Amino acid sequence: MITDRTVLVTGGAGFIGGHIAARLVADNDVRVLDNVSTGEIDRVPDEVEFVQGDLRDGSALDWATDGVDVIFHQAGLVSVDESIEEPVRSHRTNATATVELLERARQEDARIVVASSCAIYGDPEHTPIAEDAPKRPKSPYAIDKLAIDQYTRTFADLYDLDAVPLRYFNVYGPGQTGGEYSGVITAFLEQARTGGPITVHGDGEQTRDFVHVSDVVDANLAAATTDHTGQAYNIGTGTSTSIRELAELVRDVIGSRSEIVHRDGRQGDVRHSEADLARARELLDYKPSVSLEDGLADLVAGRR
Repeated sequence: MITDRTVLVTGGAGFIGGHIAARLVADNDVRVLDNVSTGEIDRVPDEVEFVQGDLRDGSALDWATDGVDVIFHQAGLVSVDESIEEPVRSHRTNATATVELLERARQEDARIVVASSCAIYGDPEHTPIAEDAPKRPKSPYAIDKLAIDQYTRTFADLYDLDAVPLRYFNVYGPGQTGGEYSGVITAFLEQARTGGPITVHGDGEQTRDFVHVSDVVDANLAAATTDHTGQAYNIGTGTSTSIRELAELVRDVIGSRSEIVHRDGRQGDVRHSEADLARARELLDYKPSVSLEDGLADLVAGRR
């Protein structure tokens, strides 16, 4: 556990960043830098030092990184669909901004944990997917994340920076907002609660590894203290669920009679995804503890 450190959480008004900041604030001096383009200021704990700004704003970055010990980089454009619509904005927001932050981490000799993504693997040859599997990104977002991932490891190699990219699989949990670009679990829950149809894109047999945000926070804290820096780690559960199964599970948990309807598949979607956690288990002592069934039940009940 991190204690008595000056910590920066980029994107700390967002979903994952907000949970990281909340976990750390009792025992550390926590700063949050967020432009609130998708985040919510109300998500930031009162004890946190907050500045509304962009990673590409030099003055905001100067303030945020001055004297910092550990950086958790969670900011960025997170939607595959948006990246397809606006690839240049996606690249600037994700890749360019991350290089700026890595350079500040180098100047401050700060440890940095960076949010990467399983999207970098594209359609894998087989599952579960290990970290050394071929990379076949299928969208601008996935390409950005691959660049971020590689930059992080390269900074570690070239500059002896304590840097760790975490390849998140499909993260869900409390505080994940709805809307056009929401995660599939949030979307299904909203649809089931209203009694409207649950919309599945494609045939529903595509699979995902859904990991609860509390487990992702645990992984970030482990990465912030590990001796095994400079390499990437998959962060999931090691269990895959089809989108059809997810829709049925959501319907059952809600007690809804919603019809499950199918729409055309979406550009950039991968067919199957499941994390091989061997490296994370061995070197980070990462142990995901929240099952999908329990996580959904807690969401519906308003817990966690």
